[in-house]
Amino acid sequence: MLEVLEEQGETHEAPSPVRPRILAIANQKGGVGKTTTAINLATALAAVKRSVLILDLDPQGNASTGLGVPRAARTVNSYHVLIDGLAAGAATQATPIPGLSVIPSGIDLSGAEIELIDIPNREFRLRNKLRAEVFHFDFVLIDCPPALGLLTLNALVAADAVLVPLQCEFFALEGISHLVRTIERVKRTLNPGLEIQGIVLTMFDKRNNLSDLVASDVRAHFGDKVYKTVIPRNVRVSEAPSHGKPVLLYDLRCSGAQAYLHLAGELLRQEKVVPA
Repeated sequence: MLEVLEEQGETHEAPSPVRPRILAIANQKGGVGKTTTAINLATALAAVKRSVLILDLDPQGNASTGLGVPRAARTVNSYHVLIDGLAAGAATQATPIPGLSVIPSGIDLSGAEIELIDIPNREFRLRNKLRAEVFHFDFVLIDCPPALGLLTLNALVAADAVLVPLQCEFFALEGISHLVRTIERVKRTLNPGLEIQGIVLTMFDKRNNLSDLVASDVRAHFGDKVYKTVIPRNVRVSEAPSHGKPVLLYDLRCSGAQAYLHLAGELLRQEKVVPA
């Protein structure tokens, strides 16, 4: 995989920053390719020798499943970091992908929204945990649940920026407008440094005029915040999670895998990662 990226000129050899760049991958609408983007973008970044941690903050645990983490191996998970105060490093597991680690989700996380209600400074739980530790990662990608509740709020407060996967469908702009308002409120009151890192158009169907119309509308509204790379609707991308693999390992040559490789290159050029 690395050789393929080198041929495309996408590798970067900048030293690791002192503190990882934390990106929340969020959209309150389900089925937009959020988790698919998290695991495949992370895999592509790892392929170009960036060290990456995925923090699975979705009670459904799809990112953990997509990385091949069995249920039995999730007894220590993101719930214990967020609610019990466990050190994030103690919940981190290596994956079969060199350079990529994961803090898995667990069934306990389903009740975390309710438990957080009565905890002081509940919005800052995740940020405080992540900033209390020294990580040897270039990026931390937080896979958020498809809702704008306390779990997603914790991710937004902890993050440096938000990456938004956006499905090319009719209701896309309406949904993202709600998310943008939430991000702006978090920025004003809880996390002044928060920004929209980028918007990724997913499930693009070139045979469908609607995909082109949605893409044009989103680009007209958000300008250069929208990535040039679009993620196509691709059956191999849909099949990969059932095998516990990112699509880049399942079928590197398919159009979906190639798109995520290009997305990683675009992200790295945009981020311009340098030592802090």
